[in-house]
Amino acid sequence: MNIGQAAKASGISAKMIRYYESIDLIKASARSEAGYRTYNDDELHALRFIKRARTLGFSLEQIRDLLSLWQNAERASADVKRIALAHVAELDGRIAELTAMRDTLNQLAQHCHGDDQPDCPILQNLSLPAAPCCS
Repeated sequence: MNIGQAAKASGISAKMIRYYESIDLIKASARSEAGYRTYNDDELHALRFIKRARTLGFSLEQIRDLLSLWQNAERASADVKRIALAHVAELDGRIAELTAMRDTLNQLAQHCHGDDQPDCPILQNLSLPAAPCCS
């Protein structure tokens, strides 16, 4: 199949497929006599693997590692689990940050009268110096 067909079948744009080839995430595709990229079922399966991993939020480097493990019949499942659990820890951290942001904004909004007066605790809070992040 050509790159357009592979893009449609995998859910990854042709531009991203070319990018993944350029960073060696996937091997460069074979070329037809006319010079067009062609993809077989194994390559399409790898593209779908990448799409699913991206949907789960894995980084490109994590996907590179997962692809390598997926393609290695001698792999240890512990290596895969280690990557997955590290990603879970990253997601937990991001969830905690987003929850704190939501809670802060919700609290500020509750203190805002939302009327025609100029007094606004949301804007007052945003104008405060940023708290140091790490001590």
